[in-house]
Amino acid sequence: MKEVFDNLKKLQDVLAEKYALQNEIEEAPKRLTAQKELLERLKKEFIEKNTEYEQVKSKVGALRTELAEVEMAREKSEKGMDDITTHREYEALDKEIKDATEKSHALRKDLEIEEKILAELDDTLKMNHEMIQSQETDLQESETSLDNEITQQKAHLTELEKQELEYSKDIDSEIIFKFKRIVKSKKEGIVAVKGKVCDGCHMILPAQFANDVRVGDKIVFCPYCSRILFYEEIEGDEEQYYQIEDTGNLVDSDDDEWDEDFDDDDDDDSYNDQDVVKELD
Repeated sequence: MKEVFDNLKKLQDVLAEKYALQNEIEEAPKRLTAQKELLERLKKEFIEKNTEYEQVKSKVGALRTELAEVEMAREKSEKGMDDITTHREYEALDKEIKDATEKSHALRKDLEIEEKILAELDDTLKMNHEMIQSQETDLQESETSLDNEITQQKAHLTELEKQELEYSKDIDSEIIFKFKRIVKSKKEGIVAVKGKVCDGCHMILPAQFANDVRVGDKIVFCPYCSRILFYEEIEGDEEQYYQIEDTGNLVDSDDDEWDEDFDDDDDDDSYNDQDVVKELD
């Protein structure tokens, strides 16, 4: 059994490393989540800014067109001054020129503001585009690095699985099944019994149960935490253990002695129920 317990301890280490490695492989893609989220956010911002850019660009185009039309109308009015014949015509053309000039100034002012906004948006878009390209490159490099890392981990996992088969091949499959579940949930699947205490859950074991573990001729599971138990001697431990049959002999001898005393009393004719009652009184 010592070899079995030794293999279980080795198997426990292998399984613990295997489960940790499986968890790392499973969780590995999540390490890229932050980079992917940043990239998606940059792309979303780029789309929003580009939409805004196109709107402002359209507005700038409309202002330029309107300004050109106003300028042409003003120039036409100015040329018409040479053909006027009456004062009323002069006043009408003069008003058109002044209105056109005022509108032209207002349009130029609005155009200047919108062109400034358009230039800022253009700079922002260029910067966002560069950031997106950089982030895509970083993400691609991270994915390549992660793929290489996972490939190495899977190779190591294969080696661990070979060791797992080696250490468990001579042990009952049902025991191995239970053992794996315990290691996966509780990290430790085999622990020592020190004194009468399970070193896994720290519960005090029944005397005979602890003695069975000490004998060590079979695999025993802790009744409280389900871990496999093995005996580990500690100083002053011997006196805590005793053979169950010895305890039984002690109890039997006490009972015999009590029976003999009782039989002797029965032989005495003077000892009867009435005497008992008197004594009790």
